[in-house]
Amino acid sequence: MTDTSSPVVLCLASASPRRRELLASIGVAVEVRPVDVDETPLRDENPAAYVTRLAREKAAVGACRSLLPTLGSDTVVVCEGRILGKPADRTEAAAMLRLLSGRTHEVLTAVAVAGPAGLLDVCVTTRVTMREINDAEMSAYWATGEPADKAGGYAIQGLAAIFVERIEGSYSAVVGLPLFETARLLARQGVPIWNDAV
Repeated sequence: MTDTSSPVVLCLASASPRRRELLASIGVAVEVRPVDVDETPLRDENPAAYVTRLAREKAAVGACRSLLPTLGSDTVVVCEGRILGKPADRTEAAAMLRLLSGRTHEVLTAVAVAGPAGLLDVCVTTRVTMREINDAEMSAYWATGEPADKAGGYAIQGLAAIFVERIEGSYSAVVGLPLFETARLLARQGVPIWNDAV
């Protein structure tokens, strides 16, 4: 899948429409080439090491399939030391929201870009505080379909925005890609963004 509105300058090793949209927002047109990697955490692997490893693996695998610099990324929600991935079902989604309700948790997003400068990466941590969420709201939220494919069982850019009391750090990282840090990595790999034409 390719964005044909402007010259394609990057391979995105992810099927995430959110990451594609975030890159488009800074003027980066991509070819989308999703990759599959084993996302099982290693024994005693901390969350930052975990997401960074996955981002690097995705970028490296994707780079084998494209002549363009390739971006891989991964996001996890961490609360009370637990890594929360995508909920398997309604019960798991509700359990995740109960854990997050009324607490501050961390969202870690790692980005890796393979290109002329090698394999570069960065990991960004954002703290998100949620208000108390009652069971009726959890049930209604699951019924929307939104939480099914989201780390931690919620989308900050979607309907779950009403649950978020405050954030400390990068909003775009919680959505799926820290744009400030990503732009720096892309610059080091020679990938142009919107202001390179200025």
